[in-house]
Amino acid sequence: MSDMNAEETGSAGAGAGEGGTTAGLLAEMLRNSRLAAFSLAVIIFIIAASFAAPLYMPYDPNKPSLSERFAPPSASHWAGCDDLGRDQFTRLVYGARISIMIGLVPTSLSIILGTALGLVSGFAGGRTDFFIMRLADVVLAFPSLLLAMVVSYTLGGGVTSIFAALAFVGWAATARVIRAQTMSLKEKEFVESARSVGVRESVIMLRHILPNCIPNIIVLFTLNIPEAILNESALSFLGVGASPPSASWGLMVYRYKTYLMSYPWLAAAPGAAILIFVLAFNFLGDGVRDTLDPYMKD
Repeated sequence: MSDMNAEETGSAGAGAGEGGTTAGLLAEMLRNSRLAAFSLAVIIFIIAASFAAPLYMPYDPNKPSLSERFAPPSASHWAGCDDLGRDQFTRLVYGARISIMIGLVPTSLSIILGTALGLVSGFAGGRTDFFIMRLADVVLAFPSLLLAMVVSYTLGGGVTSIFAALAFVGWAATARVIRAQTMSLKEKEFVESARSVGVRESVIMLRHILPNCIPNIIVLFTLNIPEAILNESALSFLGVGASPPSASWGLMVYRYKTYLMSYPWLAAAPGAAILIFVLAFNFLGDGVRDTLDPYMKD
């Protein structure tokens, strides 16, 4: 009975800390920010179009047609054809799958790892906190792109290596944010109440502190996705990203940079796709942050 009362107290504290459910706050964000709502619609459209591509795209993204090499944009080939005669727009649509996965998977892994380590570090304190934070300092001491290149080179090329590299370089910043919030929350009354009736430390972390971190986690997730996509594009441009015949947007920019002066549409189309997708996530992240952060409200 005591544990149940403490958990109810903690849950009440969590709800009060958020000022409402996360779903309600997100709905408020979509109502109040037209730019964030439009950005979310763009993201959903790109994701749906890429995964439904086999149902409506008339061309094979990897099938060459030498008679149409370097064909300019036209009614039949909206973004022209590449050096092997493959339809560029088809490859852009299919390539969105890899770029989306590059954004979602490493970001999810880094958020999960960073949240877990930050929660333990901030709650446990002492030597545990010192060890985790010094490890985070080591990761943050190196430029993220340089560290991702080292990890990717070490593991070899391919999408799996990019997942591991970007997840490895992304967890430290998340851990610092969650640690700071955990250290603040563990001194709150509802946590002290739970401790006083003998609730286990692990239950306090997972049932009372973690729910209060969810708004920050959502903000970090939406803002880290475009960073992961840009890092993947940079890695592909440097030759350590996705491998052919993959149609990653970053790899397409890397492959066609040599044709920038003679056939500019080849690099411009995937570059524009990266720009639109990254801006959409940035605007969405800004809208989520402005809604969930109490200091951003009047």
